[in-house]
Amino acid sequence: MPFPVTTQGSQQTQPPQKHYGITSPISLAAPKETDCILTQKLIETLKPFGVFEEEEELQRRILILGKLNNLVKEWIREISESKNLPQSVIENVGGKIFTFGSYRLGVHTKGADIDALCVAPRHVDRSDFFTSFYDKLKLQEEVKDLRAVEEAFVPVIKLCFDGIEIDILFARLALQTIPEDLDLRDDSLLKNLDIRCIRSLNGCRVTDEILHLVPNIDNFRLTLRAIKLWAKRHNIYSNILGFLGGVSWAMLVARTCQLYPNAIASTLVHKFFLVFSKWEWPNPVLLKQPEECNLNLPVWDPRVNPSDRYHLMPIITPAYPQQNSTYNVSVSTRMVMVEEFKQGLAITDEILLSKAEWSKLFEAPNFFQKYKHYIVLLASAPTEKQRLEWVGLVESKIRILVGSLEKNEFITLAHVNPQSFPAPKENPDKEEFRTMWVIGLVFKKTENSENLSVDLTYDIQSFTDTVYRQAINSKMFEVDMKIAAMHVKRKQLHQLLPNHVLQKKKKHSTEGVKLTALNDSSLDLSMDSDNSMSVPSPTSAMKTSPLNSSGSSQGRNSPAPAVTAASVTNIQATEVSTPQVNSSESSGGTSSESIPQTATQPAISPPPKPTVSRVVSSIRLVNPPPRPSGNVTTKIPNPIVGVKRTSSPHKEESPKKTKTEEDETSEDANCLALSGHDKTETKEQLDTETSTTQSETIQTAASLLASQKTSSTDLSDIPALPANPIPVIKNSIKLRLNR
Repeated sequence: MPFPVTTQGSQQTQPPQKHYGITSPISLAAPKETDCILTQKLIETLKPFGVFEEEEELQRRILILGKLNNLVKEWIREISESKNLPQSVIENVGGKIFTFGSYRLGVHTKGADIDALCVAPRHVDRSDFFTSFYDKLKLQEEVKDLRAVEEAFVPVIKLCFDGIEIDILFARLALQTIPEDLDLRDDSLLKNLDIRCIRSLNGCRVTDEILHLVPNIDNFRLTLRAIKLWAKRHNIYSNILGFLGGVSWAMLVARTCQLYPNAIASTLVHKFFLVFSKWEWPNPVLLKQPEECNLNLPVWDPRVNPSDRYHLMPIITPAYPQQNSTYNVSVSTRMVMVEEFKQGLAITDEILLSKAEWSKLFEAPNFFQKYKHYIVLLASAPTEKQRLEWVGLVESKIRILVGSLEKNEFITLAHVNPQSFPAPKENPDKEEFRTMWVIGLVFKKTENSENLSVDLTYDIQSFTDTVYRQAINSKMFEVDMKIAAMHVKRKQLHQLLPNHVLQKKKKHSTEGVKLTALNDSSLDLSMDSDNSMSVPSPTSAMKTSPLNSSGSSQGRNSPAPAVTAASVTNIQATEVSTPQVNSSESSGGTSSESIPQTATQPAISPPPKPTVSRVVSSIRLVNPPPRPSGNVTTKIPNPIVGVKRTSSPHKEESPKKTKTEEDETSEDANCLALSGHDKTETKEQLDTETSTTQSETIQTAASLLASQKTSSTDLSDIPALPANPIPVIKNSIKLRLNR
């Protein structure tokens, strides 16, 4: 892969360099020979992971997009004729396919899908797109798996065109014709547009702006390929689960390129970790000064919108209307990412000093050796089609559970693994499709206490209630769609998970992007998706015995939807292996530069910084009541910092503040403001014992909604549940912590 390197002489003899970003650069230093050598080594290290596509495959994509573009032009001409437009207009009516996302940025991996946008003139309606254009696609022999999702937050047609998966959005502009040289970055195009068209245009506008805001596109692309691979290998690539998606990673890399405009990829990767391991969140990352277009569209602005002040890690899109691409980030996910930034800095320090190779940066840490305690979530459905829908819904709500666990006063960290796994069948003779997620837990150090009880019942129940409510109201729910939750300790994970994911030292895969389970199910780690890793399809049951639990009932014969919470007795927590989430910043010989935090504050005053506040009072002694009142122990006026909840709150306790993001480019418009303490993790030896409370049956879904009214306001705009009785079995997960 050719790599341009520009050498520079004395700054006095150079003409003024174009200024990128909202601050002056940190360094204008030109690359040295050692940087070029390290960059070439980086490229060689990346190749086995499949992040570069062969030229032949790239040409095939271009050919497919050309065919699709011709189909769009042909379809728009037909629509124009049917609506009796003048012949002179029909001849020049135009229409065009634009791309965005990883393909447009030039960082797509082998086999990745393509995000596309169909732009049509004003006389072509959205209904035409989902009827006549859909029918036209159906007639193409290269098109397979065609499906329209018209009711989505951003409506889309999905298809597979000659083996390449493509998602096509639609935007109708207020223009009579669509010229070939149309620049979608022009803000005037947004005037008088339907909100769905504005959302559809947003992806292209953001991608194009990013490419116009970096000093050197080739350096940006190679750096972004490396950072995206690193994020996927370290399980922090998932917008939907509260980490960062592809656009957010691209904006962080673009900001790094602005601060070091002459640096090449090897230096930029190191500087990326340097800048963002020291970044003072929640100061926002901005690529350009926000501009007001007077179109009255909602934009991210904490001075105006109180909900924006609750965002913990704001990364602001550069195109109008500016939005925060990371509103799903929670206290725990930010903690995990910042710690990964610090570890990345330490490794790249070693690489620059020739003490390590690039391969060390891309070694995948073993999530299942990192924590002592885990929550395992299982979603099951009777058919594969239902499983795909059910898994999508459950996964989109897992961040609510993480946010709820964070607020438990005895939990320091709740770390969800973005990968999902095929789960063992409950009944080998029954047709059932099961998927599972794993959440690592770190418990807070207990002080001045002999015995503590940590009750996770409320946290689990409010999550499952939310999922069932949405499934019922969206008419997606089917009998035998279930969610199960269980507490598992590290040494018992082997009974649930495939063997290859539990190895203490993972072998470096030459393919790098695909791990194949023993049961032939696969987990594709290379998918370019802003949401998550791909969901595996458990085509065959794993011959693994279910979790051995003594003295507890998993409620497996209970009516659907059964919310089961298995309990494991005699859990020993004396071997807690915890990450140092707030360790001192990594230092290296090249890490002494100061990061200009003012770079992120153009005209926006910063939201108040969180204050660390310890909750050490109101700790319950042994033999607590099963559902204690949720008295809040500490009142903290700072809006960024949430108040810790003492295990199960009373149903009348006022809920946490929620935020509504109606105009975010996500199918999930309403989401919780995930707030909580910035906590310092401590190591502690605990003896834990799990106790199970008697199952409690809630007779109807309506009474479930009433009793859990404050459990989640994620769906505050959803009406009351239908009257048909849906019994729900409610179990408890309680841990007793002993000093």
